[in-house]
Amino acid sequence: MKLNELHDNPGATKTKKRVARGPGSGKGKTAGRGIKGQKSRSGVALNGYEGGQMPLYRRLPKRGFNKPNRKEWAVTNLGAIAKFIEDGKIDAKVEITEDVLVASGLVRRKLDGIRVLAKGEIGQAVTLAVTGASKAAVEAVAKAGGSLKTTVAAAEAAE
Repeated sequence: MKLNELHDNPGATKTKKRVARGPGSGKGKTAGRGIKGQKSRSGVALNGYEGGQMPLYRRLPKRGFNKPNRKEWAVTNLGAIAKFIEDGKIDAKVEITEDVLVASGLVRRKLDGIRVLAKGEIGQAVTLAVTGASKAAVEAVAKAGGSLKTTVAAAEAAE
């Protein structure tokens, strides 16, 4: 293969439609914009504008509330932890902390803490130390012979 033999896959590129280049192009004169009116002119911004009528987004009532200081959890499942242990990315013999979960790549970042949920099964006894966990996850780890410590109560008491 030579440099001059390289080419794109068929259909990978489309040629740009050249407008306002004479009547022979099929998009001459008005360049496909029709005639007159606001939309045929440049600098048009019509998003949400309803011709002077009260726009829909202002007619509807405001609902709900977004708490500005809400907690944002990084979530993982027991099944995912079990898979990472099987693959050798996490050592089950030592205590599995949030830093271990981040370092292994199971969780991208801690955010306000890592919360473990009970989806999937964990087959061996592990010691987990995370910010939060569901009741079902705590029971599942205990059933497998391990322990799951959470620091949610301690974190909320510190605030």
